[in-house]
Amino acid sequence: MTPGTPYLVSVAEERAAAAGFRRSSEPAVGRLLAALAAAVPEGGRVLELGTGAGVGTAWLASGLLPRTDVTVTTVERDPASAALTAGGDWPGFVAFRTGDAVELLPELGTFDLIFADAQGGKQVGLDLTIAALNPRGVLLVDDMVPAPGETWDAGFTARQEAVRRTLLTHERLVAVELSHGSGVVLATARP
Repeated sequence: MTPGTPYLVSVAEERAAAAGFRRSSEPAVGRLLAALAAAVPEGGRVLELGTGAGVGTAWLASGLLPRTDVTVTTVERDPASAALTAGGDWPGFVAFRTGDAVELLPELGTFDLIFADAQGGKQVGLDLTIAALNPRGVLLVDDMVPAPGETWDAGFTARQEAVRRTLLTHERLVAVELSHGSGVVLATARP
């Protein structure tokens, strides 16, 4: 356990390592998630698109604890990953959904903080993710640059560039691109 790493995050990182899951949120992005979660208003709602092994979920929950007035809904498309992660010891305010984010987004309602960490809701259905933001809601989109040693094919690069362009120019959003962790775009919905 790295000093200063919240317990839930350490457990999620161990679960990811044991499952061979290599696409977890980087610590720099995780700490940003925790800081953003801590600012969610009383009675607020948080959404994560792309649960994976639950490392991002753990950072979000850790930023909220000891509060219990906020809900965190996390969506994972892969049933095996969803089952593995949901089986962990999570605070009662964390709810797991299995399915395609693009199909689920219209029925999930609106949120004060959204972490888009999956193709669904980012490269596909970004309009639905933006529509799910409450006024003054915050959207964090990561993995905007290739990881060290990773290369993207031309199609993936073009889709990521379209995401970047949409977030930075959308009339409803005030956004900034940060070279933080895996490269993030942080956006706030106008009232």
